[in-house]
Amino acid sequence: MAKPSLLSIYQSLAAEYGPQHWWPARTRTEMIIGSILTQNTAWTNVEKALSTLRKNSALNFQTLEKTPADQIAEWIRPAGYFNQKAACLKAFAAVLKESGGSIDRLFRLETPDLRKQLLGVKGIGQETADCILLYAAKRSVFVVDAYTRRLLAQVGYTRESETSYEAISMLFAAALPADVQLYNEFHALIVRWGKDHPKSKLKTV
Repeated sequence: MAKPSLLSIYQSLAAEYGPQHWWPARTRTEMIIGSILTQNTAWTNVEKALSTLRKNSALNFQTLEKTPADQIAEWIRPAGYFNQKAACLKAFAAVLKESGGSIDRLFRLETPDLRKQLLGVKGIGQETADCILLYAAKRSVFVVDAYTRRLLAQVGYTRESETSYEAISMLFAAALPADVQLYNEFHALIVRWGKDHPKSKLKTV
């Protein structure tokens, strides 16, 4: 049986779920912080951490740069791995400070250079870097997560645990137009599918 095209998979998910309105954040700063906090935890926990940061006027990197890591860890405790994530937020704040404290200036970098800069922040891996690139910097890079791996394995594109992040990302780049909104919506739909159907097979058009 022939594999469904990635575009047909997108169309099936879009028909089933409709627009997802991602990323659930008010600002680019909140998107970046949320991308770091959401590692290895549910979004409901991230929302609690973001709410606490907001209540303490700490939902900005200027405040995070000046605040002790142990205080940040206490604020973001609901997100889990709070000590590591606090250190990551501090590290990102330091990188931003080196760029004049401006996200605009940091985001002027070309995509490969910006990705390299993000990956240089301790605690930011490929998935988190690409979340920031796609949702905050509006770059056409596809975010590869566990749901993406499971979906592609189900339809015969890859082996879930053996295919590299780069190979999967290139698969999407080769099959789809470089459209930020398409990548945004497709990734959001895959996450929705993965959460709603943890064991069932994907139905395609």
